[in-house]
Amino acid sequence: MALDGALVNAHELRSELLARGQLIDTNTDAELLLRWIEHSCEREYWRHGRPVNYEAIFRELDDRIDGALSALLLDKDGDLVAYRSRSGLRPLETMRASNGLLLFASENCAFAGLEGEISQLLPGSIQRVDAKTGASVDHALNCRGHKAKLCAYEALYLGSPNTSVEGHSHRQTRYNIGLSLGRIVAERLQAEPLLMPPIVSSMPNTGGPYADGLFDSFAEQGVLAERSDVVATQFHERTLLGRTSARQSRIARKYRVSEPAVAERTVIVVDEALIRGDTSQAVTMMLLAAGAKDVHWAIGSPPIVAPNYYGMGIDTLDELAFWQALKRLPFELRAQCLRFHRMEPPALRIVESNIATAIQAASITYLPFRALVSVLADRLEGIDLSPFTFDMPTPAGRQRARRHLEALLAAFPVNTRLRSGS
Repeated sequence: MALDGALVNAHELRSELLARGQLIDTNTDAELLLRWIEHSCEREYWRHGRPVNYEAIFRELDDRIDGALSALLLDKDGDLVAYRSRSGLRPLETMRASNGLLLFASENCAFAGLEGEISQLLPGSIQRVDAKTGASVDHALNCRGHKAKLCAYEALYLGSPNTSVEGHSHRQTRYNIGLSLGRIVAERLQAEPLLMPPIVSSMPNTGGPYADGLFDSFAEQGVLAERSDVVATQFHERTLLGRTSARQSRIARKYRVSEPAVAERTVIVVDEALIRGDTSQAVTMMLLAAGAKDVHWAIGSPPIVAPNYYGMGIDTLDELAFWQALKRLPFELRAQCLRFHRMEPPALRIVESNIATAIQAASITYLPFRALVSVLADRLEGIDLSPFTFDMPTPAGRQRARRHLEALLAAFPVNTRLRSGS
């Protein structure tokens, strides 16, 4: 079993299997999914000596799970089943190469340099591949078609810049966001002229297209700047996932800055998102220690206000920089920010200023939600924007997020009328 994504109702499914006497060795969703399939195969097919009907097995599974899954299953006969859950949050691409090989990958950039026909596996469906003949058959798991609604993190962060989804490349999307963000940052810079052109630097591995777009936007508006990546990584392991202490240790070891380049300079660091704030704080401190005059952050997305239970490892509200900022705000300002993606520009500026102070940056500029919608306008229905709207994409996800929201709001006072409308 190979798995991309996560189960929201894993605890419920695990309890059911344990109650039926099924042994589970690990806490991984991959093993849980595999044991569930094995249990269904044993109950309906193996004990009766019947061939497995994977369409029926995965139809039952798709009805029972809540989450975002793309998976490949290889059975003892060598047959392969590719599965994409009905939410469509995690991608699954397939290619029938010109030499007859059938390939699967999370992103179509994996097929670069190969010739063949590329297609997406549709949400709520499987593709079964016969080991002996190589023939493949697609099966929809229910009569209702499910439109793919790709997780926003795929387009903005996780996906390779070289990946395209329905003709839209992640690189171009991120560049266009940088252009839009650059107009806002330029306006703020022009309000406070600098003695030397600022350095525009991306965060390594993910921020490049955003920074390129922002820099080009500056040029269009006559704002002088220097495009130079003064932040680098010493290893490529992602620091988004994991426990706080382990993550912070990796962050401290992962990044380094070019000291001579930043001395007495204003640095604008461009990144795709600011989630917890610990990475941006660590990089800010490194740049200031290296002699930077001040550090500004340009963020290519709106504030992250919601958890993500679908494979991103953002399981609580309390860990998010937005909610930490909200706790620090005066009572009378909190309700304005609880409108989330609908908050007015003055409220967004308050959040930006508060988080900037917390990470010791001179400023933070988020991409307003309206600007993100404008960039994605031609494919808005195909992207899940719940990180910014709190409108979770699955039933169990909505219930869990609502419980977390109510528990957090109960811990500090806020206008109850506006709370119910948030």
